[in-house]
Parts: sequence; C-alpha cells; structure tokens
Amino acid sequence: MSNLHPLMHASSQYIESLYLAYKKNPNQIDNSWKSIFDKKTSTSDAKISSTYTPTTKEINVYRLIEHYRNFGHRQAHIDPLYPPKNDSSFSLSHFDLHQKDLKSTFQAIKPLHTINLAHAIDKLKKIYCDSIGFEYSHIQDENIKYWLQKNIENNFFTFQIDPQIQKHIIQQLLSAQLFENFLQKKYLGQKRFSLEGATSALIAIDTLIQEGIQNNTQAIMIGMAHRGRLNILANILHKPYQEIFGAFEGKNITKYGDVKYHLGHIYQKKTAKQALCNIHLLPNPSHLEFVNAIVQGYTRATQEKKNISTKNIIPLIVHGDTALAGQGIAYELIQMSQLPAYNIGGTIHLVINNQIGFTTEVESARTSKYCTDIAKVIDAPVLHVNGDDPEAVYCAIKFAYAYRQNFSKDIFIDMVCYRKYGHNESDEPRFTQPQLYTTIQHHKDVLQKYTEKLLHKNIITHHFIQQYTADYNQKLQNAINTLKNSHDICHKIQPATKQLAEKKIETNIKIKTLNLVIEKLTTLPTNFTPLKQIIKLIEKRKNLFFQKKKIDWATAELLAYATLLLENFPIRLVGQDVERGTFSHRHAVLKDIKTNISYNILNHLHKEQAYFTIENSLLSENAALGFEFGYTMAHAQALTIWEAQFGDFVNGAQVIIDQFICSAQAKWSINSGLVMLLPHGYEGQGPEHSSARLERFLQLCAQHNLQIANLTTPANFFHILRKQHMCTKKVPLVIMSPKSLLRHPKVVSTIEDFTSKYFEPIIDDTIVEKDKVKKILLCTGKIYYELFSRREDENIQDVAIIRIEQLYPFPQKTFEHILNKYPKKIIYKWVQEEPKNMGACMYIKEILSAYNVQYITREASATPATGHLAIHYQEQKDIIEKAFHI
Repeated sequence: MSNLHPLMHASSQYIESLYLAYKKNPNQIDNSWKSIFDKKTSTSDAKISSTYTPTTKEINVYRLIEHYRNFGHRQAHIDPLYPPKNDSSFSLSHFDLHQKDLKSTFQAIKPLHTINLAHAIDKLKKIYCDSIGFEYSHIQDENIKYWLQKNIENNFFTFQIDPQIQKHIIQQLLSAQLFENFLQKKYLGQKRFSLEGATSALIAIDTLIQEGIQNNTQAIMIGMAHRGRLNILANILHKPYQEIFGAFEGKNITKYGDVKYHLGHIYQKKTAKQALCNIHLLPNPSHLEFVNAIVQGYTRATQEKKNISTKNIIPLIVHGDTALAGQGIAYELIQMSQLPAYNIGGTIHLVINNQIGFTTEVESARTSKYCTDIAKVIDAPVLHVNGDDPEAVYCAIKFAYAYRQNFSKDIFIDMVCYRKYGHNESDEPRFTQPQLYTTIQHHKDVLQKYTEKLLHKNIITHHFIQQYTADYNQKLQNAINTLKNSHDICHKIQPATKQLAEKKIETNIKIKTLNLVIEKLTTLPTNFTPLKQIIKLIEKRKNLFFQKKKIDWATAELLAYATLLLENFPIRLVGQDVERGTFSHRHAVLKDIKTNISYNILNHLHKEQAYFTIENSLLSENAALGFEFGYTMAHAQALTIWEAQFGDFVNGAQVIIDQFICSAQAKWSINSGLVMLLPHGYEGQGPEHSSARLERFLQLCAQHNLQIANLTTPANFFHILRKQHMCTKKVPLVIMSPKSLLRHPKVVSTIEDFTSKYFEPIIDDTIVEKDKVKKILLCTGKIYYELFSRREDENIQDVAIIRIEQLYPFPQKTFEHILNKYPKKIIYKWVQEEPKNMGACMYIKEILSAYNVQYITREASATPATGHLAIHYQEQKDIIEKAFHI
C-alpha cells in the first residue's frame, strides 16, 4: 500500500489493518474510511488513492486528532484532588493551526462525524480529556487498536446512564460511607483500612458482578489487598455484619486465624438464566500483590476442573498503586498471562491509586509516569479514571469487561483517588504529607458530590437519602445487638489427620498394571523420530525392567503419574524445564527431530485416561509457585506438582511458602495438596546448587501443616506421590528430590517394591545382623549411599544405617519400633552432609533428645556449601570418616 492517502502517513500500519478489514467485510469499518476505500482508482490491492489532494493544513488537523487519541490522557481530569497541568502540545499553534481554522471543515475530521474543527476538538476533549484518560497507542495489534478507538469514540462522547443505574450507584455509595462511619464511631482507632477516598472501587466491583450476572458468568474470582476489604465483604459479598463486628470484638473466632481485613468469603448470586454465579474473594496476607498469583491459579483450576470456557469465569485483581509498581511478582504475573501453562483468558486489573504508599510519595515510589505502565509489557490498554466520578468508573468497568470478553486479554483500570486517613486509622498522615491532607480535609467526597448531582437532576430526593440512611444504620445496629447476646467463642483449629505420619495407605499396584504401563512408557509411535539418545534411554528402561526386574527413579516417577492417570486422576506438573527435567532424567515430553513436534508419552496410555499437563514454566519461582498453590485450592482432585530447577532457587518464592503454603490452613482453613519437588544434595556444585534449605521447611512445621520427605528409593518416591493423592485431608508435600542419585546404580527398586509394599517413612537396615550392631547411623537422603558404600568397602558388620525418609510429621511409633530391634546399649550418630546449622540437624535434635546422639555434620556456616570441588570432597570424606571411626 505504497500510494496511501497522505493523511494516512502518520499511522500507515493502522490504515493497512483498516484496509485488510475492509477487504474482508466493508461494513465493519467506519463509513468515512469505507468511502475512501470505495473510491480507490487502482484495481491493485497495493494501491489506494484519494479523490482529492490534501493540503498541509489537512495533514496538521489529522496530526491534532491523533495527538488527542494518543496523549489525551495527559490532559484528562483523572485526579480528584488537582486539575491537570496545562499541556501546550494540545494548542492549535503546536500544529500550525489558528483560531480562524476552528470554523473550517476538513476531510480529516470525518471519522469523528463532526461539522468543523471546533466541534471536532470539543468532541475529542469530551472523549479523551474528561473523567477517563485512555492509553492504547502502545498496542501493536492494529485490529485491537481499531476496536478500542471505535468503541471509545462511539461510546464516550456523551455517555448517558439510566436513572435506575444512577439510583443504584447512590445506594452503593451510601452503604459504603455509612458502613465506614459506623466502624469509625464504634471501633475508634482500630485498624480497618477504610475505603473512604476510594469509595468508587465498590461501584467498580459491583458493576463487574452485574455484568457477569447479566451474561451468565459462572464465577468471579477476586484478589485484593486489605484497603476497603471489610466494605467489600459487607456490601458486595454480603458477609453477615455480626461476623465482621465479631472480629473487632473477639467473638466467634479461631485460636489462630487471621486479622479481619485479610479474610475471604464466597457469595452466590443468580444469573439472568437463574443459574448460580459464585463470587470468590480470596483471603490474603499483608504482602500486597502475592495473592494475585493465587487468584490466577485458582481461576485456571476452576476453568479446567469444570471444563468451563474462560469467558465464563472472570478474574479481577485489585491493586494498590505503589504495590503494583514496586512488587516484582506483578511483572512475573504479567509475563505469565498469555503463556500456555497459565493463560486464563485475560484478567481485569483495578488499581486503587491512592497516589501515595504508606508515607512514600509518587516521586519516590516509581520511575514510570503511571503506576500502570507495566501494562505496556503485554500491550494491555489502560483506562485512567477519576475516582470521584462513579459514573465514569461504572462505564470504565463495562468497557473493560467487553474488552476482556472480546480479546481474552488483560486490561487495566487506574482509578485515581486518595486515602482519607493514613495508612490505617491509627496513623497520622500529616507527619509526612501535611499539605496533601489539608487538601483532602477540605475536599468534598464522592458521596457528597454525587448526591448533589442527583438531587439537582431530581433523580433522588432528600427523603430518599434520609430513609435509606435510617434503614441501613438500623441493620448495622441490629447486628451489634445480636452480637451482644452471643458468647465469646474460640474455635481451635483441627490439625490434619495423623495418617500422614503413621497409617499405611494402599498405594501398591497390580503386576498386570505395572507391565502394561511400562510397555506404554517404552513404546513410541512408528512415525515418530526421536534423538538417538532417547532411543537408548528407552531401551535402557525397558531392559532394566523386563530383564533385571528393576525400576530406576525416573521410571518410578512416570509410573506413579501413569497409574494415577489410568485411575482417572488428572495431573499437573509445571516448573522450569520439567518436560525434560533439569537433570535430563524425566523426558516426559519428547521431540521429533524431523518435525519438532512434541510427544507427551503420558497422554497416550489409554483412551479413557485422565489428562497429564506438563509445561515448562517461565523463569519464575515466586508467581509460578503461587499459581500452583492457587490451582490446588480449586482442584483437589488433581495431583499438582511444582518442581524447582534447583532446590536452592525455591527461596525466590519464600513469601508464597511462608504466607500461603505453610500457614493457609491455620489462617484461613484452606487445604492444599501441592507437591514441591526441590532438587537437593551436595555434589560439589557450589553454594547455590546444593541446598533446598531443608531446615527452613522444618522450622515451619507444626500442627501437621506439611509433609517433608528426603527419599532414597524410587519405590518410596512412587508410593509417596500416590499416597499424596489418596490422603483424604490434603496438606502440601515437600520432597528433597535427588540429583546425582538419578543415575546412581544402586538407586533402583524391585518390582515387588511396587506391587507388594507401601510408603516407608523410615527404612530399617536389612543387611546387618541386629544383635551384633554396636552403632546406628541415622541419616536422610543422598548421604545414605555414601555411608553404605564405605561400610561395604571396609566390610563393616557392626554398624546399621537407618534412613529417615519422612522427616515431618515424624513417624515416632515406627521409629521406636525399629530401634527396639537393636541392643539397648548402642552408639547413635546423626549424619548429614549439610552444615550443623542447616539441614535436619536442629530439628532432629529435639526428636532424639531421649537418646545420647552424636551429630556428624559440616561446620556451621553462613553459606550452604563451598564453591571449591577439592574442599567439597575433603569435607564429604571427613563426614564419612567421623561417622564410622570417631
């Protein structure tokens, strides 16, 4: 299209897309452009000309129009406290235009359907510089950009809201304000993180729910920080007032639990077709943006579990401005949004933009112009909206909903507002922002302004306001009266079942099933051409099983997955490089070297099997692990596994571990069966490739909240994975998975270990004669094989080696039963390769306090391991020497 109309030179890609759209369907584009394309003189698709020659002034008019489209948000009235600063780039002179041109008509303004330039500018100001500022010029997809421009310019010139909607909005604003007023008087000085100053956020959430209801949405998932949460719980999710007030007064609470403004809730509403829409507000910790990952995973799991279209489940994330700009997890989630493993059909992001952090002003909180500039990473449009204009907020949400449903992509609404009080109600904001809070003190709030507007238009009356206020306050007082008659109750949290520690669960399989699965796992399609190394690997697996009757670690893992899939239990395994496995052991997904087509071997077992999802993740621990935890919350029927590339890297997700994985059951009664595979073991690879920080997980254990395992046999790995799925009460399972042991010749299990045995939390020594034993070495994980080899090399017959496979919950009865088989007077040693202040040492000391135990470890250290191979080998040698001879 080299001979485009000269007016089009400023946006040739845009015109190109318009012309392509015109070719497909002439009626889907604006009539003014259609008329130009209709009059093209050449029959060649590559040439379009106009019926007239534009003047320089015509081009300048076009430039002015595009300037409003691209930068009108800079002049929009989006700040409720301050007017926008004058921007000279919008002046006529900036485009070599003059006052006399305002009465003239130009071809360039035809797409706006206006009479002359003055009218065009007036329309542009109302569209792009009123209470909503639109940012979409950064979007690369011209079809999306055209959709946005068309809908913005058609819908936002003089948008009118039905009086019934206006009446509903005022009721919502009244409810929000009256609720805050009640709490302020009743619980003066107590933290509640008031919504005041951002009250229109309630309108935004309510509008989204109403849109979902009208369009028969089946679920809406909401994640938000604590500001305004109590108000949302009360007025949107209809959590009983007495429950909210009870949290202030210490009634009807759990012993542990969480603070009132962190709690979640589920509410059901009927859709237009009388079906139920579940509205979930997920609980969150004080770590502001981290719940977002949980919401995303929760949404994905719900979509897959119920086989629901992404259009029928809507995720809404409510951000804070400084948190969105400052927290790295926000960027990770944005990068995840369109990836196969994480795509949920787009998220609606609502930013409660207080224009301040705790006490930090914008100048110190971010470098970018807007807190939402992260949206540009994924070409997401941004609507900056004045929080004091609830009708604009209403329209922005409806627009965002339509965009998300049309394109299955993220969209951001930056609701610019303020914070009436400090960070919380006991904080004094004037310590740090005296001028700002003087302005806020004299500022009419949104309820006052909107009430005046509707009174002026005779949509409501003073009597309506008075009656609604009296009725709502009475509801609140009734709740307080009910609460006064209740007793103080402290519900104790129920720990997970003790089957995690002692009870055997039947995880073995029939030999017929074993043979069938191994055959499937070692057979490739005839038209598939793998690498030669893969052919050798498969032959090795087949020979090991059918000839030697043994199974290695990788095969045992695949076998666990396969048997669960055949039992119709879906599995999701996601992490960095999981398809192949970081250490090239798994190879669950193979590549055809001729076509590069992938072949997922676990999805070709049987036509009626469950589905096996395995995806390489982006290079993220934090958001990626949070996503999987959220997934387990909604899909307990699936075995969900996250694998770290190296166990050391899991500390990049420490917030998710601390605030969700370890404590969600105690705080929010949330159960999760998430499995974490964390490669762990001292192989001389340095401080960042040795330790999964076993000690940290053990420190977090209490009330049966976790299972921690450090396994040594393929069969035990097989059984614990199957056991994890079969446990009736789910808790997360953390496995210190091997690295060098993946190919260790002794790390194999017999067929009988899979068909006749169950998971063994402790493995006794079956080689030595127990009555001759003088020393017992207690250990966990990889070091067992080094101890075993040394004993074998020196033919030592009076030392037993007992493996603790499950560290938590500690299998005390099994442990005592095993020790009772040995002589009473005996030397006990705990042997580990980690430093004294790491690994299981400190944890196991308390458990073994009744025994006289020596502890053989590396010296206490600030770093997990040395970076020098020679030193590593010497340290390892010293540990083994001390275990047997000192």
